Amino acid sequence: MKKLILLFVFGFSLALQAQMPKGTYGTFALTNATIETITRGTIVNGTVVMVDGKITAVGVNVPVPADARVIDCRGLHIYPGMIDGSTHLGLSEVGSDPRTRDFNEVGDVIPQMKALVAVNPNSALIPVTRVSGVTTVLATPEGGVFPGTAALINLYGYTPDQMFQGFEGAVMNFPSSSRRGFFDRRTDDEIKKETEKNMKQLNEVWDKAVQYHKLDSALKGKVEYFPELQALLPVVRGQQTLLVEANAAKDISAALKWIKERRIRKVVLTGVAEGWRVAKEIAAAAIPVVTGPVIALPTREYDRYDQAYANAGQMKKAGVKVALATGQTENVRNLPFMAGFAVAYGMDKQDALRAITIDAAEIFGVADRLGSIEVGKSATLFVCDGDPFETKTNVKHVFISGWQVPMVSRQTQLYEEFLQREPGASKN
Repeated sequence: MKKLILLFVFGFSLALQAQMPKGTYGTFALTNATIETITRGTIVNGTVVMVDGKITAVGVNVPVPADARVIDCRGLHIYPGMIDGSTHLGLSEVGSDPRTRDFNEVGDVIPQMKALVAVNPNSALIPVTRVSGVTTVLATPEGGVFPGTAALINLYGYTPDQMFQGFEGAVMNFPSSSRRGFFDRRTDDEIKKETEKNMKQLNEVWDKAVQYHKLDSALKGKVEYFPELQALLPVVRGQQTLLVEANAAKDISAALKWIKERRIRKVVLTGVAEGWRVAKEIAAAAIPVVTGPVIALPTREYDRYDQAYANAGQMKKAGVKVALATGQTENVRNLPFMAGFAVAYGMDKQDALRAITIDAAEIFGVADRLGSIEVGKSATLFVCDGDPFETKTNVKHVFISGWQVPMVSRQTQLYEEFLQREPGASKN
């Protein structure tokens, strides 16, 4: 019976995907819009021209190419596509079925496991997400000390390579010295011993990676192949970013010290649930953070109920560069609402916008093509009828890399199907 149910679910999902209309590519002109460029202010009654996947003109009284498809955006707003700094999107489909989850592989030290390879471009969850204006996400593995390598992807394409946006980062879970939750019944001594054991393992792996780098350099690549050490070479050499997950304040402080002692050049802190407690330390280290989810419970029983909502804003005010993440799969679409919560609890609205656009793009090293509406950048943006942080706002158009994405998803199809039910209620 369970197998039949699973087959029905997958079959229905595939049927919906098969009916998904194709995107449109070409020359577009979005006219008469309020353009939120993010980096160059707001343009009223402006035009954005997109040709061959690039933004070629932005401003007032911009000439419209003769062959352009003109979309009148009078009364509407244009924003750059939103970027979620950590998700399982593309790596998981049915949360209750481990056969559809590819974000947690076997092993504690497996940085060679690349999320990009496992991304499913046909996930039914991708259209659900992108029609909300979230166009780019970091697909992130989880698990042991080095659970794999995350990849930044756009939410449109037939293959992972088409979706890939040029950033990969090795994920590292810094040893946690805190309880895992109210259900954690370990004694303080047990927690201490486990933390010390995990720290020893981390140091041993890193020391081996450093030695491997030295041998590889001396022997000009003619060294015995160890996949996990080979995968860490770009991180050791400062060519690839290390994404360090740490949440408790003392763990964040310990991670900062560890990073400094090992002179790691490219690093981003992730999670950072208690970043507000050590915000000045993070700012002094000049290390950016990807924090979230914003909508979460306090980490300590005596903290204010809204502390998680205020965390991002407090770090930003301390001088930390902040990007936001949902850490979700099916609910990545809630990214703008998480940013809205951050604003409601103290974060400047422009800072919140930057946290899910240009600041996220800068953290991931892709600000030359994503994160703002500027000439020469990727035509990845969305058009809406109001403030994207408000739930009443409707997204009207989405463009990803110049493709006008159909505003259709599993949810819109189900809505239309059951709105006009045939046959409907039985007739007497």
